[in-house]
Amino acid sequence: MNKIKCIVVDDEPLAISLLESYIRKVPFLELVFSAENPIEALEFIQNHEADLVFLDIQMPELTGINFMKILGDKLKYVLTTAYSEYALEGYEHNIVDYLLKPISFERFYKSALKAQERFVFNENKEDAHFFVKSSGQQHRINFESILYVESIKDYVNIRTSEQEYIVLDTLKSMEQQLPDHSFVRIHKSFIINLNQIKNLGSKKVTLISEHEIPIGESFRMNLLTRIK
Repeated sequence: MNKIKCIVVDDEPLAISLLESYIRKVPFLELVFSAENPIEALEFIQNHEADLVFLDIQMPELTGINFMKILGDKLKYVLTTAYSEYALEGYEHNIVDYLLKPISFERFYKSALKAQERFVFNENKEDAHFFVKSSGQQHRINFESILYVESIKDYVNIRTSEQEYIVLDTLKSMEQQLPDHSFVRIHKSFIINLNQIKNLGSKKVTLISEHEIPIGESFRMNLLTRIK
């Protein structure tokens, strides 16, 4: 795979310098930007390619948690902080790892390896299909045929262009199994295939199949970012 393009965001200059030096030591990482001000990092991300953010949680202009809420699943994150109590909240987002300051190179390198595994895994998922168990049988489903996935209590309904499959699974688990580049969660109960969008309204998405899927308020910004 190509090098993982990294951004460092931290309001402490010494912390930035340390992470920059660590990134330069890892052959499969590439530093593309660093900033003390998270707003500057957001502006950079809007106009440049990036994959992974080493992100401080406690910053005066914008917290790391709010930073992730703005960008959604566009990037992956390694959180850095001196306060361990923020770990649980951070893992609700698209987190690769959590680094507690002071950060040793050994611990940083373990995070880098986790990131590498995640990106390689996503590249392999481009292979186009996966298997699910439904009605007592294993079914092969091509990713491109999926219209949407809906959460129904302890099950998910995978709706394809041919039929639907009721699977004992969670929407969160499905989100991790589907290719990042094509699928996005737009509601607490729905994931859609971006390639199936026909038109986009303020409160719903209409798919090419004419299915109408609601947009959750907290998911709208991420959807708009992904479409752009």
